[in-house]
Amino acid sequence: MRILVIEDDKEAASYMVKGLSEHGHVADHVHDAESGLVMAESGYDVIVLDRMLPGMDGLQAAQNLRGNGFTTPILFLSALGEVDDRVTGLKAGGDDYLVKPFAFSELLARLEALARRRGEEPQTEILVGDLEINLLSRRVTRGGQRIELQPREFKLLEFLARHSDRVVTRTMLLENVWEYNFDPQTNVIDVHVSRLRSKIDKGFQLPLLHTVRGAGYRLSEKG
Repeated sequence: MRILVIEDDKEAASYMVKGLSEHGHVADHVHDAESGLVMAESGYDVIVLDRMLPGMDGLQAAQNLRGNGFTTPILFLSALGEVDDRVTGLKAGGDDYLVKPFAFSELLARLEALARRRGEEPQTEILVGDLEINLLSRRVTRGGQRIELQPREFKLLEFLARHSDRVVTRTMLLENVWEYNFDPQTNVIDVHVSRLRSKIDKGFQLPLLHTVRGAGYRLSEKG
């Protein structure tokens, strides 16, 4: 599954992302609802949504998603566990409601049930122009030519490809590719992007990996 976790508690988010990754799922994480609404546009199998968020709360976020036509299953997380709280969450657009604290095994079982209920086949391949990324075999080719990537480079490319034609910020990369927060001024992102660019663009007439000055990066055949 591809799962979006919208949770402002860094410790709780790290716990979920780590567990989901260990079970073979792809989990992206953002700290606030506004960022979550943007990330949701790239398509997910399930969304884990904390009810109590800074700024826009989870209820409003769910209502916005449903109002914009998103049918992705939403699992609410909240310390508010009374019957009225659960009913409010479900009426706001949630498909399930899990009360904190919770056991990870239950979270995983509920997410898998929501994904089965949706009945969609998981995405196994991403295409960006003549670049092909197989998510199962982790095989990357461009124009039929095999491209060898290190694990971190593959994860970076996968994240960029899942958000193709959109600007991906440095913060998004730090939180979702490296899965922890550190000095945003570090050049680790620049180094990895440079290495990735040399592998997927060198020798090809059309560049795919672009730097958007002052904003981030974009993987796109449109320039």
